[in-house]
Amino acid sequence: MQRRHLAALRLAIEALSFPRRPAYTPRPMFEQPPHKWIDELRAMLRLAAPLVGANLLQMAVFAVDVVFVARLGPEALAASSLSVSLFGLLIWSLSGLVGAASPLIAAELGSRRHAVREVRRTVRMAAWAGLLAAFVAIGVCLLGGPLMRITGQDPGVIARAVPFLEVLMWAAIPAVLAALLRTVVATLGRPGIGTAITGMAVAINALGNWVFVFGHLGAPELGLLGSAISSVMTSVAMLLAFMLVIRFDRRLHRYRLLGRWWRPEWQRLGDVLKIGLPICGTIIAEAGMFNGAAFLMGRIGEIELAAHTLALQFAAIAFQVPFGVGQAATIRVGLAYGARDNAAIALAGKVATQLGIGFMAVSAGIMLLFPLQLLRLYIDPAAPENARVVGLALQYMMVAAAFQLFDGAQAVGASQLRGLQDTRVPMLIAIFGYWVPGVGTALALGLFTGNGGLGVWFGLLVGLIFVAGLMHWRWRNRARLGLLPA
Repeated sequence: MQRRHLAALRLAIEALSFPRRPAYTPRPMFEQPPHKWIDELRAMLRLAAPLVGANLLQMAVFAVDVVFVARLGPEALAASSLSVSLFGLLIWSLSGLVGAASPLIAAELGSRRHAVREVRRTVRMAAWAGLLAAFVAIGVCLLGGPLMRITGQDPGVIARAVPFLEVLMWAAIPAVLAALLRTVVATLGRPGIGTAITGMAVAINALGNWVFVFGHLGAPELGLLGSAISSVMTSVAMLLAFMLVIRFDRRLHRYRLLGRWWRPEWQRLGDVLKIGLPICGTIIAEAGMFNGAAFLMGRIGEIELAAHTLALQFAAIAFQVPFGVGQAATIRVGLAYGARDNAAIALAGKVATQLGIGFMAVSAGIMLLFPLQLLRLYIDPAAPENARVVGLALQYMMVAAAFQLFDGAQAVGASQLRGLQDTRVPMLIAIFGYWVPGVGTALALGLFTGNGGLGVWFGLLVGLIFVAGLMHWRWRNRARLGLLPA
C-alpha cells in the first residue's frame, strides 16, 4: 500500500515537469550544440516560457498580501508596504547570490565531466551561502525600526511595521533556499516545476491571509500579523514542495542534491561567492535607483508619487519577460561555455537579445497606444478627482515606453555575461550607471528644474541607457576581453 502511494506521488510530481524527456538524463538541456537560429530559439523558448510564468506568479504572491492588508486600513497598508519593501529587497538580492548556482551548474553540464558529482557540490555550497546570508537578512530586519526612523517614517506606521517585520523575517531562510532550488531545477531542465510550485504558493498565500488576517476556520483574527504568518507559511510550503520534487522526480533524484549537506567544499563555496556576491551587488544597485526614485517623488509631492507608482506597475510587469529570458540566457550561454563552444555562446546570446528587446518593443508600443486602458485597471481615468494623477501618469508612461527597450537590454546583457561567469565588472557597471548618470540626472532634473517628477523619470531612462550600453559593449567584446573559454 505504501509503495503504491509513493509511486502515485512520483507520477504526480513528474506530471508537473515539461517537456518530458527520457529518464536519468544527466544533461537534459544540452546534448549537441545547436548552430541553427531556429533550434536555439526553440530551446530558449522552452526554457524561458516557464521562467517568465514563475516570475509573474511570484509578483502575484506579493499582490495577494496587498489585497487583504488593504482592507485593514491605510496605516496597516503603509506598515506592510514598508516592511515588504525592505524584506523584498533583501530576498531579491540574496536570490541573486544563490543564483550563482545556475552558470556553475550549466557549465558543469556543458563540460560533460562528472556532472552529477559537480552539480551536487555546487548546490550544497550555494545552500550554505544562502543559509548564512539569510541569517544576515534576519539581522537587518531586526534593525528595521531604526532604519524606518532614520528615513523619517510616521511613528504610528513604524509601531505597526516593526512587529510585522519581526514575524516576516523568518520567511528569509525558506525563501532563499526555495529560490536556490527553483534555479537548480530549471537549470537541470525542469523549469515547469518552478512555475507550478509558484502557482501553488499564490493559492496558499491567499488561503493563509483569509484564515489568519480575518480569523476564519477557527483561527484567531490576527490582522496585520496574520499576513506575515501567511507569508512565512507560504515560503515553507514552497521549500518543502521543491524538496519533494527533487526526492521523487527520477531525473532530479539522480543528482542526490539533498545528500551529504554537511560536507564542505571550500573551493566551490569560493566559486559561488565569487560569482554570486557581485550579482547581489548588481541587484542592490538597480533596486536602489528605483527605490531612490520613489523617495524623490515623495519629496516632490504625493500626487507625483501616486502617478509614479501607477506607471511603474506596468513597467515592472513587462520587465518579468526579459528577466525570464535573461535567466534562460544564463543557462544556455553557461551550457555552451562549459562545452567550450564559442559559436553556440554567440548564438545563445543573439537569440536572447532578440527575444528580450523584441518583447519590450511590443510592450512599449502598448504603453504608447493604450495608456488609458492600462490605467483603467487601477483607477477611473474619467473621475475628476483623478485628473491630475492621470495626467502625470500619462507623462511618465511615455518615458517608461522609451526605457522599456533599455531595461530589457540591460537585463539580458547582464544575464549573458553571467553565463560566462563574468559578474564583477557588470556589478561595477551597474553601480556607476545607475547611481552616477542615473540618480545624478534624476536629482538635477527632479529637484532643481521645473520638470519635477518627469525629471526623475528621465534620470531612470539615462541610468538604464548607460548600463544597457556598457553591458552589451562588454558582451560584444567578450573575445578581446578574455571572457571566452580557452
